[in-house]
Amino acid sequence: MDYVRVMSAQALGHYRLRIGFNDGCSRDLDLTGELHGPVFEPLADPEFFAQVRVDDDLGTVVWPNGADLDPLVLHGDFEPASRFVDR
Repeated sequence: MDYVRVMSAQALGHYRLRIGFNDGCSRDLDLTGELHGPVFEPLADPEFFAQVRVDDDLGTVVWPNGADLDPLVLHGDFEPASRFVDR
């Protein structure tokens, strides 16, 4: 396998996603407190958050406003860069 790709995504409510990957792994992720910056502000609306979908070209989850998340971070291979930046 060349790289990790998101194959399925389901919003579970309360900033949680169920993600399926091309390696057969699946994870339930709680993104509470992880979505920082202007592009993620619309995701505070539960109805907007629920509009998550998989972009086949990017191989990750996206929302209608262009917000996306790194598939390697979602998979658990890396920590989000935002954890290393002072807020």
